[in-house]
Amino acid sequence: MTAIGATNNDNPWSGLGLEKKADSRDTTLGQADFLRLMTEQLKNQDPLKPLDNNQFLGQLAQFSTVQGIEDMQGAMTSMASVMESDQTLRAASLVGREALVEADVVELQAGGGIGGEIAATRPGTIQIEIVDSSGATVRRTTVEASGAGSVAWQWDGLDDAGKPIEAGTYGIRATGGTGKDTERLGVGVSARIDSVSIEPTGLVLNLDGLGSHALSSIRRVG
Repeated sequence: MTAIGATNNDNPWSGLGLEKKADSRDTTLGQADFLRLMTEQLKNQDPLKPLDNNQFLGQLAQFSTVQGIEDMQGAMTSMASVMESDQTLRAASLVGREALVEADVVELQAGGGIGGEIAATRPGTIQIEIVDSSGATVRRTTVEASGAGSVAWQWDGLDDAGKPIEAGTYGIRATGGTGKDTERLGVGVSARIDSVSIEPTGLVLNLDGLGSHALSSIRRVG
């Protein structure tokens, strides 16, 4: 007769080569656990050296503060997630619209032009230079500022001789004043929003001919 080995009643699956997994236990300390420990501490304290009331209240307040901070962190995390989702939906609605961003380098398309705004600091003539990748000036033009503020500018993609410039990367420089009073001015370039990206640093708008720019760097959306 074939003998059948004894089985382990605690683990009915041992005969199949399956081991019983240890029960998972929650190792976190909750408020009820903390109060239970404090109660045991009071019950087992040295009668000659009883726990000071201020010390007891201090421990209780410390635990409550830590728990409150954890609850607040959880609430803030949830709020941040909701705000990020809402911001993403709002940014997605910007695709196809025009955005104004400060830039000194642009990508000119064949037969195209570029425009935007210059931040004037005072009234007077503003000099605008378009330079190629070698630093040579291919177009000079001017706009008049009636005072401090934004002044519209436009480049039709032509050189000083009125001929179309080939597609490529070009720099833009704007200066105001004359002589010792000459100053460099900020140039804003308008471009179409092609898409929106979600990066670890926040939302990024991908602009036609201008590359990627953080949402916070956009000066205006038209």
